[in-house]
Order: sequence, then C-alpha cells, then structure tokens
Amino acid sequence: MAEKSNSAFMKEMGLSPELEAVVGKGPMPRSEVVKKLWEYIKKHDLQNPANKRNILADEKLEVIFGKKEVTMFEMTKLVSAHIK
Repeated sequence: MAEKSNSAFMKEMGLSPELEAVVGKGPMPRSEVVKKLWEYIKKHDLQNPANKRNILADEKLEVIFGKKEVTMFEMTKLVSAHIK
C-alpha cells in the first residue's frame, strides 16, 4: 500500500499578486512557496545578522508581512493570508 502524503500541503494553491512578485507565478503548493520565500530571503540577504531567525522585510516582503521585521514562525502565518 502506498504511503499517503499530506495532500493539503502538496495541493496547488492560488497566490496573491503580491506573493507572486516574490516567489513567481502560481498556483504552487505551500511547500514550494515557503522554499521560494527562503531562496528570496537568502538571495537578498534579508535575515537579521544579530538574530538569523528574524527576517528583515524589503519593500516586496513588507507588503506581504505588513511590517519591517518578522520571525520565521510569524512569516508562515502571514504568508497564509496570500494563499487561496
């Protein structure tokens, strides 16, 4: 019997235009959105050097997060509002 994956996590989801500006055109699974967000954060050096768990939002991310700095745990919650 095949192992059942978490289909909700792998389901292709629609993305807001603000989120697409960062991660690319949707739809895509939530796991891919998070992966692409981290690629963007690392590429643009947006982790707080004093505390790597915090993300310092640039203009594009601030539109998504609603503030200048978020923790990596807050990030996933705030991004959920941009996934349909």
